[in-house]
Amino acid sequence: MEMSGQQLIPATREDVWAALNDADVLRVCIPGCQELVKSSDTEMTAVAVMKVGPVKARFQGAVTLSDLDPPNGYKISGEGQGGVAGFAKGVATVKLEPADSGTVLIYTVDAQIGGKLSQLGGRLIDVTAKQMAGQFFKRFAEEIQARQDAAVDPGRLTPPKSEGVSQKDERSISTDRARIEAAFSPGPSPAVAVARAGPSMPILAFVVFVSVLAALWAVYGGLLPSLLPAGDDRGRMSPDLASAVQLIMAAAIGYLFGARAR
Repeated sequence: MEMSGQQLIPATREDVWAALNDADVLRVCIPGCQELVKSSDTEMTAVAVMKVGPVKARFQGAVTLSDLDPPNGYKISGEGQGGVAGFAKGVATVKLEPADSGTVLIYTVDAQIGGKLSQLGGRLIDVTAKQMAGQFFKRFAEEIQARQDAAVDPGRLTPPKSEGVSQKDERSISTDRARIEAAFSPGPSPAVAVARAGPSMPILAFVVFVSVLAALWAVYGGLLPSLLPAGDDRGRMSPDLASAVQLIMAAAIGYLFGARAR
């Protein structure tokens, strides 16, 4: 099978030549190419999946560059095995000529196929080969243009921070996370809850202070008469009143400790 053609690439010969020798560019541009590893300046290994009519095969092979004449052109030859589908091998000559709007890439291909692929008919194979060549050159031109744009504006190759997640979605996610943490976080202990609901500490201190005053009054006024001047009946209290004061003091202290314990 022989095929020839030409394609205008909107780039300089130097850029086109560099792309033709870049394994990463070729891997992106060759239809069905899964792997293309450059083992030396003139040798590459390739894995590609191709479909010709009803036959689909995975080819593994080697590619060799020869007759290098930078940036004018080279010769590329390769051979691949596709298992029961057959094999393919061929040689292509590539020439680069300058043009007003870029570079004209001129190519001629001489290929041979065997196995099931050879039984499909020359017309189907020719149509498929031309389609693949068109896809290659379209991607090749787009890839060179993308790299030129990236050289002018490096941000073009910078991936987005988070694809498919807007600022609104991020705020919504943060809100949902806060709700979940609040739902599963332990609540305040019963003692803290009661303390917040009960009287404040100044009020409790005042109750204790009054209780202590009452106790001192009861002790020094009614329970220890020897500490008061003899015959001073105004500083004394009756036993019933002293008992009442003691009860008030006990109730206040009990209330304080009871509230703190809850």
